[in-house]
Amino acid sequence: MALLLALLMALGVWGIFAGIRMYRAEARLPGDLALALEVGSTRTGAVDSLVDRLGMRYAPAVLRLMGPKRVAKYRRKIDLAGNPGGLTIDRYAARRAVYGALGGVGFLVFLMRGQLFVALLLLAFGAFWTEVGIWSAIRVRKDVIERTLPDFLDVLAVVVSAGLGFRQALDRVASKYEGPWADELRITLRQMDLGMSRRQAFAELRRRNDSEQVAMFVTALQQGEELGAPIVDTLVALAKDMRRTDAQNARRKAARAVPKATMMITTFMVPATMILLGAGLILGSGTDFGSITGE
Repeated sequence: MALLLALLMALGVWGIFAGIRMYRAEARLPGDLALALEVGSTRTGAVDSLVDRLGMRYAPAVLRLMGPKRVAKYRRKIDLAGNPGGLTIDRYAARRAVYGALGGVGFLVFLMRGQLFVALLLLAFGAFWTEVGIWSAIRVRKDVIERTLPDFLDVLAVVVSAGLGFRQALDRVASKYEGPWADELRITLRQMDLGMSRRQAFAELRRRNDSEQVAMFVTALQQGEELGAPIVDTLVALAKDMRRTDAQNARRKAARAVPKATMMITTFMVPATMILLGAGLILGSGTDFGSITGE
């Protein structure tokens, strides 16, 4: 035990000096990490910035260990999450290195002390903490986009019917909105400004979003462009279809919630209520438990 404590102290001292040296060093950042630090620095917390700086030297090694297929898979997940806090694949690898090291060291320390439950918690923290953040961001972002899209289409249809072209109307309406859907539209408009065709830019928009409503929006626009259908009628019909789909999804969620609530009530609340009532009746009856037990 004394040897283990000495080893941990030595590692701690070495980590402090290494961290100071890394902080003061002019390290060359990977391309997308440098862009994220430049563009997303205001959206990144102090803790995440520190973790990124500590782990960025080990990000290439983590990416090599992951392999090309897993890197592509997590790059796709980060796109679906909307790069929360300026997250990129290099930042993800840096955080995996730091959190993995912390979780591994904590696991060994508490395992040596015989606290298996805490050791397993720390091991799970090191392995899955970054994934939990990405998964949560994907879910929240998808819900926000699907709530925003029908109202956005109604406003866009009004602006287009007022005489503006579709490109100018899209830019005008997107500038009035905030949130993930507005960010996606600004990226799409920027790609079109850089020379990408409208069809390809909207195909990239669909690729970045795992949402049926976004896919419906892009498909309707592309089909309307091919068939020459009026864009205003297409947008109004699409908004109605999305609201109908939202209502159906809400009814399905409510139908699934009723059995869950019933199970919770019958499993926990009813037995607990019966126990409380029984205990109250027994205590209020004035029964002498000493005579029953013979004490």
